[in-house]
Amino acid sequence: MSEHRIPSLKLLMGFEAAARHGSFSRAADELHVTQSAISHQVQQLEEQIMQPLFRRAGRGVELTVAGEVLLRSVQRTLTVLRSGLGRISTYLDPGLVVLVCPAPLLHGWLQPRLRALETRHPQLCLLLSVDESARFVDEIDVDIAISDRPLQQAGLDERPFLQDEWVLVANTELAGTLAPLAQAQHHLHADLICLEESLTGEATAAVFLGPLVHFRKRAIYDDPRLVLDAILEGRGIACLPRLLVDASLMRGQLQILEQYPRLPGATWWLSGVAGQARSPIVSQVFQWLISEGLEPKP
Repeated sequence: MSEHRIPSLKLLMGFEAAARHGSFSRAADELHVTQSAISHQVQQLEEQIMQPLFRRAGRGVELTVAGEVLLRSVQRTLTVLRSGLGRISTYLDPGLVVLVCPAPLLHGWLQPRLRALETRHPQLCLLLSVDESARFVDEIDVDIAISDRPLQQAGLDERPFLQDEWVLVANTELAGTLAPLAQAQHHLHADLICLEESLTGEATAAVFLGPLVHFRKRAIYDDPRLVLDAILEGRGIACLPRLLVDASLMRGQLQILEQYPRLPGATWWLSGVAGQARSPIVSQVFQWLISEGLEPKP
């Protein structure tokens, strides 16, 4: 058989069912065809690949070596095909809204608010992505994007959405320990968990050279979500974006250490198609995000 000639899917599915059941009659029942149709499909497939695929075994059939090799390939292919069809059905969901959002903002600010959004719009199916390279809003891939700067793409409604800030936080127990102490004594009772980018960032470097200079650096991470995990476990204090810790503050798991300065953070921008969106649900989610962004911070 030519390497470019692939047997029809009909033949391959008949073969796969017969191989899986070890029976032409059971394969026929599964595929709602006659036993002779399965037998004919297998015969055609064997002629095309010029290899016997089955041999008789009692009242059923078993695979030859060639049949076993082909079965593994066909089953892998069918698995990929079924997965692709499943993804297509998801993209055809009338409630689908594709939203791209940076991971820290999704983790700390948006995720805890989604239950309220889903309650308001039961038909909603959110596809949430943290792939910030997907910065082009269109009618196929991305409906709404949240980013740290305008996308500057024609035909978009873009507006400043959330103003972030850097805050010093500790879990409730450690914050309670530090509260009655003078700030100058804090480093004797707590370590510092650091986000690598904040050590040298233009907005935050000064706080590490000032109020935090005497703290021992216990750990340095390059992912703010891991810093948050460490702080929740009580391993120290940290300087983190307030919107990342927003949910933990609302739950009472963390407290802002008010003795330390709050520093300017990112301005997050919301982008969506200007005018009529792809579907009403996209516009509804966009407006909901705007209203949530107007809510006062804790």
